Amino acid sequence: MKNKLVYALQLLIMFSIVVGCSKEEEDTSYVKGIKAWHKNRIDNLTKPTSWLSLVGLRWLKEGENTFGSDKSNNLVFTNKAPLFGGSFFLQDSVVTIKVNKNVEILVDSVAVTEMELGNDMTGKPTTMTYGSLSWYVIKRSGDRYGIRVKDSENDLLKNFDGIETFPVSKEWLIEAAFEEYDPPKKVMIPNVTGHADEDKSPGKLVFEVDGKSFSLDVLDSGNRFFVIFADMTNGEETYGAGRFLSVEKPDSTGKTLIDFNKAYNPPCAFTKYATCPLPPKDNMLKVAIEAGEKSFSGGH
Repeated sequence: MKNKLVYALQLLIMFSIVVGCSKEEEDTSYVKGIKAWHKNRIDNLTKPTSWLSLVGLRWLKEGENTFGSDKSNNLVFTNKAPLFGGSFFLQDSVVTIKVNKNVEILVDSVAVTEMELGNDMTGKPTTMTYGSLSWYVIKRSGDRYGIRVKDSENDLLKNFDGIETFPVSKEWLIEAAFEEYDPPKKVMIPNVTGHADEDKSPGKLVFEVDGKSFSLDVLDSGNRFFVIFADMTNGEETYGAGRFLSVEKPDSTGKTLIDFNKAYNPPCAFTKYATCPLPPKDNMLKVAIEAGEKSFSGGH
């Protein structure tokens, strides 16, 4: 009898060790996965034309808009630009460029003198380059058109040393139930320029933190949901205007996982020249989400 008890105890200990090791390996694998995801994000941020390369955003008025580094231009670029580069013309929602003589501005490595420009809403904006500078047309709410300028040698980009994050914890990998809106809910998405766009949310994610229920309205971004949210860490440990999340769409049971360890800063956390969307009013969480990216120390 004694031998049987000893044997049973040994089996129990072995089982506990196996289960413990399995959980530890699972947790270690999860942490490695989050760190790999964040490394990929940092790699993208350090590319020559990333958000860290932004050095200007100039809004166009109807008609002619001269541009260059000289202060007499309508659109004053960085001093790396030609003094008088030429003019952008905005007419009937169409933007064209006319380059001054003896100024070499390239599109696809070919010098241009005059052409119509595609904006970022087309998916293929016409990108113009001059030395380390590049720029293209952006379109925003209310038919506003602007010129976004980047510098592949921007100090912010060259001196970037990463983004601090909260410790990775599986406690912030939270199951959520998707509740569909029928019809889709109209939501106003404000942005940092003071304007707002109406969008449609297909539903909300309902989840719990410390036994309390919360929800987030989602936006459809194709294969996944896009979430803009605020929480009680904003303005202290995290960026004051909220953070972004990408979430897998629900399975056949209507469930998905929100991984707050992948909460990331919007572009406007890095530069004043971005036009970031802000959290809709129903996505202001009354809880501290101590996961994901913290404030960027080199931000504006």
